[in-house]
Amino acid sequence: MASFWQYANPKKFVETTDRLLPWLSGLALLSMGVGLIWGFFFTPDDFRQGSTVKIIYLHVPAALMAINIWLMMLVASLVWIVRRHHVSALAARAAAPVGAVMTVIALATGAIWGQPMWGTWWAWDPRLTSFLILFLFYLGYMALWAAIEDDDTAADLTSVLCLVGSVFALLSRYAVNFWNQGLHQGASVMRAGALAGDTQERVSNVYAVPLFVCIAGFVLLFIALVFLRTQTEIRARRMRALLARERLQ
Repeated sequence: MASFWQYANPKKFVETTDRLLPWLSGLALLSMGVGLIWGFFFTPDDFRQGSTVKIIYLHVPAALMAINIWLMMLVASLVWIVRRHHVSALAARAAAPVGAVMTVIALATGAIWGQPMWGTWWAWDPRLTSFLILFLFYLGYMALWAAIEDDDTAADLTSVLCLVGSVFALLSRYAVNFWNQGLHQGASVMRAGALAGDTQERVSNVYAVPLFVCIAGFVLLFIALVFLRTQTEIRARRMRALLARERLQ
């Protein structure tokens, strides 16, 4: 564990992530490119959903990332509360805009997918509603960081907000297990491979393999973006500290 906590040192973090970023970025672009091209152009239409099923290659990875990014922010916030490591707080801040974008992608693609399947662009379904609330928490989290000048105070308050918002992150994932009513299907990918629709069906490998390639690409892209944005936050914090020191002199 001692070797792990060395990366809480901002200088060590920047040096290490500088070496990893080119590899992560390249693998992310390769995985996403292969997965999306494979999924959209080289998989057959579904016998029930037709070509609309192919939106799964954007919707599912984005939805998974939107939820898990908030949970990553929760872990980083808890590290800040317990250990007071600035890198963890800045990493949570860096992840928030990425998570917000993933949530927008998931909501938009879900609406596009849902309209021909459900006959409506939106429904106040338990999962959809909790997902929308999660998006509002992302906006509130970013706004709170921007509204408070002192970084430590902002980190404390946003950490508390992150703890509260985690309820809706979990509801977004498990809402259909708590409430049976609603249009949204149950777990259809991250469980032994059932496809959207009848939860007893299995996803054919012709859909599942490119989907998991896409998911891997989204995960790698998120890690690369968080590393890059955390570096930017670290440098911005240093710059603010230097400017404050100059003003005092």
